[in-house]
This record gives sequence, structure tokens and C-alpha cells, in this order.
Amino acid sequence: MFKLILSLIIFCLITTSSFAYLGPGIGSGAIAATVGIIVAIFVALFGLIWFPIKRLLRKGKEKKEQQQDKID
Repeated sequence: MFKLILSLIIFCLITTSSFAYLGPGIGSGAIAATVGIIVAIFVALFGLIWFPIKRLLRKGKEKKEQQQDKID
């Protein structure tokens, strides 16, 4: 176990240069994924808030209609 931890520390401390090219596709993909995650969070929050409110409004409307039917 000690050898594993020691080797992980050594690998983290040794730095080497990386000669890699990341094209514009990677950047646009990362931006699209980030925007997608943010939109998904907002849509989930909107759904959690809107649908219970819509249900309450529908129940209130049905009660008003029932009261109007009783009066008529």
C-alpha cells in the first residue's frame, strides 16, 4: 500500500511536456456540453416549480366551476 501511495505522489510531482493539438472541435464540444448541462438544470427546476403550480390553478378553476354550477 505504501508503494502505491509513494508511486502516485511521484507521478503527480513529475511533469513532462505534452505535444498535443486540441482542435476547435474540442472547445466547441466542451462549450456545448456545458450549455447543455446548464439548460437541463434550469428545465428541471422549471418543471419542479411549474407543474405543481399548474395543478393548483386547475383545482381552483374546477372549484369555481363547481360553485357556479351549484348556483345556477
